[in-house]
Amino acid sequence: MNKAFVKENEQDDDQEIAAPAIPAGVKNYMTPEGHLRMKTELLHLIDVERPEVVNVVHWAASNGDRSENGDYIYGKRRLREIDRRIRFLTKRLDIAEVFDPRIHHGSDQIFFGATVTYENQQGEEVTVTIVGVDEFDPLQGKISWISPVARALTKARSGDSVTLKTPAGSDELTILNVSYPA
Repeated sequence: MNKAFVKENEQDDDQEIAAPAIPAGVKNYMTPEGHLRMKTELLHLIDVERPEVVNVVHWAASNGDRSENGDYIYGKRRLREIDRRIRFLTKRLDIAEVFDPRIHHGSDQIFFGATVTYENQQGEEVTVTIVGVDEFDPLQGKISWISPVARALTKARSGDSVTLKTPAGSDELTILNVSYPA
């Protein structure tokens, strides 16, 4: 088979994946749990996954013709993916500022790490936790501290109303509850 039909563009694989942007001049805040999760993933990639893939690529290379060797081709691609993720995690962990939200336990003012229950104008109750850029997961109720909702809520207190400006217009949010981990 002609190489033109099986060889993919390696330059596309080597491009960095766009990461959530951190505004210039601010720190990459993280919760201790988020920092531990990223560090665990980094160590797993370095100590477990990468050596396994290196062994597969080494074995596949010893089989001869590499141009039509699927194990070799896909192993090299996976190795590039792992190396790219290792670089990303290393950079993010290097600039991370771990902030423990437990220091605000008992406070009713909203800061980084707060779990906030609010009600919007439609009467829907929403519960969110304000976390770092690398930790956000909207499906789990975790929003980034630089998101519009988090910025509108920050420094408000339980019982306050804040205005959230959206492309669809303004929304009034009433803060019902603020809590921090114990």
